[in-house]
Amino acid sequence: MARFLLRRLVTSVVVLFGLAVVTFLMTQVLPGDPARAAAGRNATAEQVRAAAERLGLDRSPWDQFLGYLGRLLHGDLGTSVFTQRPVLDDIGKALPSSVELVLAAMLINVAVAVPLGVYAAYRRGRAADVAARLTVLLGAAVPVFWLGLMLQLVFADRLGLLPLTGQLGFGREVPSITGLTSVDALLAGDPAAFGDAVAHLVLPAVTLAASFVAVVARTVRSSMITVLDADFVTLARATGASERRVVIRHGLRNALVPVSTILGMQLGWMLGSTVLIESVFGRTGIGAYAVNAVLQNDLYAVIGTVLVIGVVFVLANLAVDLVQLWLNPRLRHTGRRAQAPAAGPAAAVTEGAS
Repeated sequence: MARFLLRRLVTSVVVLFGLAVVTFLMTQVLPGDPARAAAGRNATAEQVRAAAERLGLDRSPWDQFLGYLGRLLHGDLGTSVFTQRPVLDDIGKALPSSVELVLAAMLINVAVAVPLGVYAAYRRGRAADVAARLTVLLGAAVPVFWLGLMLQLVFADRLGLLPLTGQLGFGREVPSITGLTSVDALLAGDPAAFGDAVAHLVLPAVTLAASFVAVVARTVRSSMITVLDADFVTLARATGASERRVVIRHGLRNALVPVSTILGMQLGWMLGSTVLIESVFGRTGIGAYAVNAVLQNDLYAVIGTVLVIGVVFVLANLAVDLVQLWLNPRLRHTGRRAQAPAAGPAAAVTEGAS
């Protein structure tokens, strides 16, 4: 297990280094002059040269890259041209709102996709299976921005059940403690503000989760079908175990091993997808920050956003490895990530021991 985790840590470091290389190349090939952007639109030629010297842009590309790595290691993502503040500080203020949205969407994703996938697998080939697959495919096929607008039209405008945009109602405020509005409302002991924050979170979270439910549901269904046809499940049924225990204890636990990989990757994808969702629903987060950075030609802010989302991908994959170690005890001995649900006699022995 120690070798397994060590390999994952080394791989993560290599991936982060590759991400640093890619983002540095972005500074070299993207249109625009970072020195002029840092000096200001009305800066003189002397001021632009001074900004280039301050940023190290007058040095060779190799020296610039080494300086860039050094700044990254010290947590320096540069200074935003638009806000004139460190990019890391700006992202630190915007990120919690996006994290709140992503966690809510992931909760909806798991709560809908896993039971739907299990049910479709258990009823495979029947009308319920076909209906479940068509439903999730329809959710994945609908454009995200259109779905968000339709949810706003129906539930906010026509029915008046949920707020249209924003994160809190007009005139309501909560002290910023964690940056997660709903959590801050709870910490402040304000149940009305908590309910308001959750109400503002429902529509964007549903919109964000819709396109991801299909992937998880199909993966769960495929994995469950493989597991339910395995020998150790047949043995469990033969010993008199209830059907519910067979499906949940023996089937679902093994089927979730490959599904956890998909969920870990979706965390990063969801964070990147907040760019569109936050624009539609008027939320302030890293997605809205990225949009403003692009519109203002704020190169360092754009690169900082890319770096943060890349780091989230890496950390999510590390978390997936730990979850798989917990779900599949065989990994503690083999030291390899499972690529398919457990099946066969070895799985039967594992299930029997558990």
